[in-house]
Amino acid sequence: MKAAEAGPAPEVFRPPVSSVLALDFQQLKTKLQTYLRPEDVGRVEAAYHFSADAHAGQFRVSGEPYVSHPVAVCSLVADWHLDPQALIAALLHDVMEDTHITKAEIAERFGKVSAELVDGLSKLDKIEFRSQEEAQAENFRKMLLAMASDLRVILIKLADRLHNMRTLDHMRPAKRRRIANETLEIYAPIANRLGLNDLFRELQELSFRNKYPLRFEVLAKAIRSARGNRREVVGKILASIEERLPQWGIAAEVQGREKHLYGIYRKMVEKHLSFSQVLDIYGFRVIVKDVPSCYLALGALHSMYKPVPGKFKDYLAIPKANGYQSLHTTLIGPFGMPVEVQIRTREMHHIAETGVASHWLYKEDEKTLTELQQKTHSWLQSLLELQSASGEATEFLEHVKIDLFPGEVYVFSPKGKIFSMPKGSTPVDFAYAVHTDVGNRCVACRINGDLMPLRSELRNGDQVEIITAAHANPNPAWLSYARTGKARAQIRHFMKNAQQDESVTLGERLLNQALRPHGLTLGQISSFAWDRFLRDRGVRHKKEVFSDLGLGKRLPVIVARRLAEAQDLESGRPDVVKPKPAGAISIRGSEGVAVQLARCCHPIPGDPIIGTLRKGQGLEVHTHDCPNVAKLRGDRGRWVDVEWEHMVDDRLFDVGIRVLSHNACGVLARVASAIAEEDSNIQSVSMDGGQGEYTALNFTVQVHDRMHLARVMRGVRRVQEVVRIGRVKADGRVG
Repeated sequence: MKAAEAGPAPEVFRPPVSSVLALDFQQLKTKLQTYLRPEDVGRVEAAYHFSADAHAGQFRVSGEPYVSHPVAVCSLVADWHLDPQALIAALLHDVMEDTHITKAEIAERFGKVSAELVDGLSKLDKIEFRSQEEAQAENFRKMLLAMASDLRVILIKLADRLHNMRTLDHMRPAKRRRIANETLEIYAPIANRLGLNDLFRELQELSFRNKYPLRFEVLAKAIRSARGNRREVVGKILASIEERLPQWGIAAEVQGREKHLYGIYRKMVEKHLSFSQVLDIYGFRVIVKDVPSCYLALGALHSMYKPVPGKFKDYLAIPKANGYQSLHTTLIGPFGMPVEVQIRTREMHHIAETGVASHWLYKEDEKTLTELQQKTHSWLQSLLELQSASGEATEFLEHVKIDLFPGEVYVFSPKGKIFSMPKGSTPVDFAYAVHTDVGNRCVACRINGDLMPLRSELRNGDQVEIITAAHANPNPAWLSYARTGKARAQIRHFMKNAQQDESVTLGERLLNQALRPHGLTLGQISSFAWDRFLRDRGVRHKKEVFSDLGLGKRLPVIVARRLAEAQDLESGRPDVVKPKPAGAISIRGSEGVAVQLARCCHPIPGDPIIGTLRKGQGLEVHTHDCPNVAKLRGDRGRWVDVEWEHMVDDRLFDVGIRVLSHNACGVLARVASAIAEEDSNIQSVSMDGGQGEYTALNFTVQVHDRMHLARVMRGVRRVQEVVRIGRVKADGRVG
């Protein structure tokens, strides 16, 4: 926004501040004057005085006036040459949280845009959450969604976190570890995802120092010792590179650098190495004028030192998701020391160091910047998709965390389009990366032309083709191997929608049954009682309660008791005639997601059954003698009386049988034929050897009900070689 659009210049407040603080702002002002117009510098100065006035009397844990923190954050943001609106928001980023200042006041004095930025940076202090983790997740969700609409929110937040990490020494150790861990899990990966390489590395180093102070010191001491021993070798390599490149007609700037402590520590942990085994603690960077010079420099270096096979990466042809471009190679230097070299152009170097902030800093290469902005925009849009598909804040945060770590696998569509995927991704992840509908309708895949399982792990260079079917749906089993946040969020979203209607219907039936001992039915609960119940539990609608009941997230007996208590509070309620004792819930076994037949005991129509509520999974039906039900004897609140509904459809149910027979030629074929003659399908078969003259055959067969199973077993008994047959129970015994 231009100065003319901001309305009248805000009144300048000038509270007393320390001379040190005045000096800090004077240094910031000098920095701003290098790229802002005088009137914009005046607006930022007005925001500084406004912030100092709002934070008057507040101090940091270190004892400094609190306003020193916003000034430091604004100074960091100014290094990226952000606009006056962002600078004002940086100075005011804590006033809504820590003072009486409102969003409306900020908008009136400094404009609506700055007020929106400050609001996006403020925590949700006025809302009560069930746990600290939920509150933190909800705050992250708010910040990330604000970032999706305006990238300046996260740039200011990252500057805020960097200054907090730099001044963490005054915090108690437990809090330092918590903040350091949070920075490693969320903020450092976001900085990396946005291409802010310098910021990313510094956040990692500061987090390492505060999370593991002893390990940091030991490793730092080891680096200092190694530095002296290897200085001569490093100098020799640097000199030889600087000498060789001009011989090939390449003008280049060569930089030698020591690798960061956290990177060395991660390598030691992941590869189980001691420090003495980590040889490549030094790296070199070659900066040239254009792309052809990058490849020419690579040839010059490979002619000088032998490259390590498999250690070459071309991020020029295929840039990373955050826009990073460079050639990486590892060479065997003098005395067998591995040397890592990065080769890039100056424009690529600017983008590697400042990422999306390079939009404000450097504008020479518009094509590169446009591609970078497009990638960033795509990622921000994916955040909005994750938000719409994720129900809870904690689930949203889990999906974002997965996607924050950089992709390492590059695969191709049949048309040659390149997709960057996280390491460990499967064809399911690829299908959702192509399009949500492709993921939802996925049934099979071809990798490099061969039909492969959907759980196959993708490798660099794979060509992946997804096979879809019009009526296919996501499989819950995909969650066990889907790697990307988008795939996991969309699978869960689909399953939740599929469950919703079923779980609401089941929840109504469960609650109606639980209300009968109280002399009530669901239709007799007054609106007053419902309103009281919903208000006390912070729930918006009855459907949410029914859904939670159907999914096992709430217990029907407890909800029924609370509703009965709320009903009793209504004055003048007429006496309710106590109905007949509660009856069992009828099930068909084909209800879908909300009602599942237990896989441990495989109940079939005709079996005595009992239902148990499993949190988040709905009603699970077991046989009455299932050992897994016996384990729940003490948790009666999760038991539900169920019975089989009279069915006339052709639904088939899986059941296990074990056949002991004489070890004779062709016995398996004769038993299978006997099963087929009774109109039963064989799902699977296995054999147990090692029983001398006998063989145990294990079948999973499909039957309509208990009577059908009895006919199948009679048919098998008629086979001459069969000695014994029985149904396999949940504990593996045969009954």
